[in-house]
This record gives sequence, structure tokens and C-alpha cells, in this order.
Amino acid sequence: MNTTTNAMTNGDAAVTQAKVEPQMMQAIVQSAYGSTDVLRFGQIARPAIADNEVLVRTEAAGLDRGTWHLMAGRPYLMRVMGFGFSAPKNPVAGLDVAGTVAAVGAGVTRFKVGDAVFGIGQGSFAEYTKVREDKLAHKPASLSFERAAILGVSGGTALQGVRAARIEAGQRVLVIGASGGVGTYAVQIAKARGAVVTAVCSTGKLELVRSIGADHAIDYTKTDFVDGATKYDVIMDIGGNTPLGRLRRALTPTGTLVFVGGENGGDWTAGFGRLLTALMLSPFVKQRFVPLGAREHHEDLEELARLIEEGKVSPVLDRDRGWPLQEVPAAMEHLIAGRVRGKIAIRVGAQ
Repeated sequence: MNTTTNAMTNGDAAVTQAKVEPQMMQAIVQSAYGSTDVLRFGQIARPAIADNEVLVRTEAAGLDRGTWHLMAGRPYLMRVMGFGFSAPKNPVAGLDVAGTVAAVGAGVTRFKVGDAVFGIGQGSFAEYTKVREDKLAHKPASLSFERAAILGVSGGTALQGVRAARIEAGQRVLVIGASGGVGTYAVQIAKARGAVVTAVCSTGKLELVRSIGADHAIDYTKTDFVDGATKYDVIMDIGGNTPLGRLRRALTPTGTLVFVGGENGGDWTAGFGRLLTALMLSPFVKQRFVPLGAREHHEDLEELARLIEEGKVSPVLDRDRGWPLQEVPAAMEHLIAGRVRGKIAIRVGAQ
């Protein structure tokens, strides 16, 4: 009797242990803020999903400046805003994701296991990524997973920027930072709305911006693109550091300036000083200044997918091929050095 009881007890313990043993996955793990040295390729438990979340088997992920900010912990303001004070709250890096649905939460209605999807998740530099249902969309059939993986964050930001600028057919639009992730989408979406687009980039990327539809391309290393000789109805300043006064000089008296970001304003605000100045000036001038606080929602992802299927937008993949998951630190160094054309994809699953 005791022998039987002990055997049953031991068997139950074994079953219980098996149930709680976490399933592991390969991932890029980060336990502190800093340089690329904080990014480590290793093993971590597969994420559990809530009722409103989807578990995606990651095929590819996207790398952009937002991921750099989360790696570096700069500007420091983001730590105060809840991303983690001394270390990132999420130990796995990466936001953009594309892959196939591996599991769905009890409240999920838009997806089923096996669906090919793309969107914005938590910790996409891993074999599995958890994504809220409202930040996920079905992948366009015409796109590879690598190209779909560079669509969500940057494409959504560009779409919202163009929408906030109220760009219309025939308007003259200046896109500063046109060869990067957000910029390449902004050029194409503005063109899809019928605008006359002037793209600003470095010498080696002029042909790239022309190839995606820019009517004019300006090399900022050789030409003062805000000298006032040409007035623009809309200026989209993507990650720039051009002084507000000079930007206004290139804007029509009733034109719109959209601040998509800033990268050179110091460790605390990262360029937001220009935006604060613009907002204080706004009541006294007819020019419109728009701070872009990009949101993440499936409606924008679905609109991007439609533009893809209509042939109006095409993701620009750096090097025409993604980087292996183990090489994320090297890919990040490539981004920091300013050599990226379009956006970087990280290969996770078998392509």
C-alpha cells in the first residue's frame, strides 16, 4: 500500500514538474543599458501570453533606432516614463516581428494558429514573440517575412506622419532623413497621395530615394536644403537636428512642420527642445507645428498592407538580406554607423 502510494506520489510530482518546466528558446537577451556589449545571444523562457495576446513563431524581426534607444536607455527621459530605470523591463530586445501564429489567447478572434502575420511585439529578437492582438495584422502574400518584419514600426510612423501633415495632391513635401526606415516609407506614402516629394539624404543614397519615387533628391552634405529658395507646404523632419528657425524659413507661411524625431539633442531629451520651442511659438504664427506621437494599432498595419498589395509602397530592405539572429550586435553597429539604406531585418526562423 505504502509502495503504491509513494509511486503515485512520485509520479504526480514528476507530472507537476513537467508542467511547470518552462520551454526555452534562443533570443538576444539584455540585462542592462549600454552599448552593443549588453546584447547577448542565449536561452530564455518562451513567453506566456495573456487572453488578448498572440504567440508568434518568429521568422524575422526588424531593427531600427527605437531598438537602439531601448538598448542604450537614452534619452534618460524614457527610463522615467516606465521603460525601466536601471535596466530594460523586457529582457529580450526587438519590436518589429513577422512570422506564423503558434498560439492565441482565449480572447483573440482575428487570428488562428498557422496564420502568417506581422506587427509590433515585445522581444522579437527571439524564436517566439508575444504580440497584442490589436498590434498584429495578416502578412501581405506578396511580401517575404524579412520585408514584412521591417514594415510595422517605421511604416506605421510614416503613415501617421503623412496623415498628421494632411498631405494632399500637388503639395510640395520635403522629407528630411528620407533614406532611413521611416523616411523611405514617408516618401512613398506621400507620393501615393499625389505630392511632389523632395528627399534629403547623403551622397551615397541619392539613387535609392529616386528609385522609390522622390521627384527631387538633395545631398545634405553639399546643399543647404532649407536656404529658403524653395518653399514647402509640408516638411517632415525625421530624426533631424536642423534648427527650428531654418526649417521655418523653408516652409510656406501656412505650411506644416511634422517632428517625427530627434537624435542629437543630448542624453536627456534627444532633440525635443526644438519641439518645445515650436509649441510655445505656435499660437503666434500661422505655420502649423505637429509633434508626432506614433501609436501602434492594427488599423494602420492593415492600411500599410493594402498599400503594399496595390503596389504603392515597397519595404526597402538593407543589403537585400537579413542578418542572422546571432549577429544582432553587428547589425546594431551597422545602424549606429549610419550605413543603413532603408531598414535592417534580422533572420530568426528558416527562410
